Amino acid sequence: MADYKDQKVSQIVTQNLKAADILETHNIDFCCGGDKTLGEACQEQNVSVDSVKTELENAIEGTDSEAIMIKNMNPSELSEYIVKRHHSYVRESIPQLKKYLEKICEVHGDNHPELFKVKEEFNKAAEALKEHMNNEEQVLFPVVHEMVKAKNKNRQIDAPCFGMLDNPINQMKKEHLNEGERFDKLAEITDHFKVPEDGCNTYALTYNQLGEFVSDLHRHIHLENNIIFPQAINLEKETIKK
Repeated sequence: MADYKDQKVSQIVTQNLKAADILETHNIDFCCGGDKTLGEACQEQNVSVDSVKTELENAIEGTDSEAIMIKNMNPSELSEYIVKRHHSYVRESIPQLKKYLEKICEVHGDNHPELFKVKEEFNKAAEALKEHMNNEEQVLFPVVHEMVKAKNKNRQIDAPCFGMLDNPINQMKKEHLNEGERFDKLAEITDHFKVPEDGCNTYALTYNQLGEFVSDLHRHIHLENNIIFPQAINLEKETIKK
């Protein structure tokens, strides 16, 4: 059985994506804060590392087909996977969540004024994420595709117009952090999207979908921060002309 205590939390999730659910229940950040070891992250959250280790061992027995599939993808294939699975999910979820948040603000806003803050911040996040994903799809990912082609043909290519990759990647990581912090605040003011006793079915549906949206965003950011961005930097060293 793996000893997770000294492993980085990002590595634990990369090895088996089922670990993400366990870490999220303890508010352990494995995407933007993925460089911490499990021991450090548990200490920060004041939870027992032995307890979390046991939960991880029970949850991720056996193999994880999705993690294996991702591990076997080259960066070009992974960027396509991110767009098809995670970018599409974000774009499809935003209109529905906006509609639901508008409705529960109208019905429950008097008794739960925090809903207006949730709606305001989600709308800001929606616009920021759409612009962010467009930049990834139009700026970084096309360069990743070209670098993979160059590596496969054992040749080098000219640097992109924006220069070195660490420029857009650092900006994208900063935007990831901003959105992660935004949704952490929303989780805090909603008691982790807990539906109040007077909440209706739409209230419950909205908070459930918000929780799913945040979980997907964490996995989305993990794949980018901890897998594809480092891969892109390594590819740059091999394929971009100096």
